[in-house]
Amino acid sequence: MARYAAKKGLIYLATTGSAAASPLTAAGMWSLNRETDKIDVTAFLDSNKVYVQGLPDVKGDLEAFWDDTDTTLFTAAASTAAVRMYLYPSQDALTKYAYGLAWIDASMDCSVSDAVKIKSSFVAGGSWSQNF
Repeated sequence: MARYAAKKGLIYLATTGSAAASPLTAAGMWSLNRETDKIDVTAFLDSNKVYVQGLPDVKGDLEAFWDDTDTTLFTAAASTAAVRMYLYPSQDALTKYAYGLAWIDASMDCSVSDAVKIKSSFVAGGSWSQNF
């Protein structure tokens, strides 16, 4: 078992539904949430609430510093088709990643006391898998 610093994480993202994914420049953070629906099936005489598991709801967030030569996130956000996304926890373990199709949202934060940042959220646009 190995442990890794997150400083070598990677995000690969396509800009259209048919494009190949490429590394996102100046990325500094990603998160992935695979929360599942819990469906209440509590019936009369149950001693407590009872649930069954539904489908996973894949979503997450990305952050990058603005690089005026890279329009990947905003181009992906404008895509009319879900785009390919790959999330790697570390460059030192390239066989470990999550991947799937995603719908992208993107915004820019510009403050006098900070670097220009790109923030993005995503939701599943198709099946997702992971090999962690």
